[in-house]
Amino acid sequence: MNCKSKKDILSMSRTEIFEYIQTAQQPKYRADQIFEWLHLRKAENFDEFTNVPAQLIERLKDEFYIYSLNIEKMLVSRVDNTVKYVYTLQDGEVIEAATMDYKYGSGVCISTQAGCKMGCKFCASQNPGFVRNLTVSEMLSQIYSIERTIGGKASNITLMGIGEPLDNFDNTVKFAQIITDPKGRDFAGRKISISTCGLPERIDDLAKLKLPLKLSISLHAAFDSLREDIMPISRRFSLERVLESAKNYTKETGKRITFEYALINSINDSETDAKALLIKLKDIHCHLNLIPINKVEGKSFEPSSAEAAEKFKEIIQSGGISVTVRRTLGTDVNAACGQLRKAVKF
Repeated sequence: MNCKSKKDILSMSRTEIFEYIQTAQQPKYRADQIFEWLHLRKAENFDEFTNVPAQLIERLKDEFYIYSLNIEKMLVSRVDNTVKYVYTLQDGEVIEAATMDYKYGSGVCISTQAGCKMGCKFCASQNPGFVRNLTVSEMLSQIYSIERTIGGKASNITLMGIGEPLDNFDNTVKFAQIITDPKGRDFAGRKISISTCGLPERIDDLAKLKLPLKLSISLHAAFDSLREDIMPISRRFSLERVLESAKNYTKETGKRITFEYALINSINDSETDAKALLIKLKDIHCHLNLIPINKVEGKSFEPSSAEAAEKFKEIIQSGGISVTVRRTLGTDVNAACGQLRKAVKF
């Protein structure tokens, strides 16, 4: 497909499509029809727009293209039915997404960048390095291609695959606005979770928008020195600054923050770590999600024992903070938390 001279209509908001329809001197309801075909019916070509006049369809073909992703490879877990999806983008970059089965439905975890800048030492997504941000349509297409494949709808969406969503801020926000638009996919904002390493200024920007989204912030340490070692991006700002933005987010949105904490054997899983973390979180409306780290090829980090995880949980609970230990899914196909990577070409 030669798309260089055409516009990416899947990345356009309903307002932008409406503005185009006005310039085309078409009735304004045509914008809603087009938006519905793109995001509710997930059409992959303009000829599917059966209630749109042929003349307008030809004009759309001349000026726009509909971005879509083909699933290159699927790896299905024999343990828990988690599925990892591998995609090759139009410029040859390769990304991954995953689906997880829960009691309430199928959760989808998507990527927001090709590669990642954050450099977390226990995560596979940083290898072999950051290339570029994903477009809005590349993010949406991960959802739509998976829904076509499973023959149903995702029950929740997590932006927790490859990349840092808030480092691709504008596209992440527009993705959320488009997929929650009631005239399109109409996905519930409360079922969309943005997972971030903790970029305070961007968390503050997101709070100002007051979008109905969940926010998860990765901490992984209760002390700045340790956090800076395992999460190099945190050298730019202190843990105190991150927690200040978290408090502001709950104040501005009224929503509870989720903090993610990867438990690493003999590094951040001691009673001292738990007690220090409890002190830092006690005044924040939050939930703590403990994640025994998933093994990544080529990295020496080991997951904490079940006993250490339980003890850590008990200490946090003793302070009245909601806390859970996340169930590990998809490890046998490298689709668990921290295991998705900017895959090599195949």
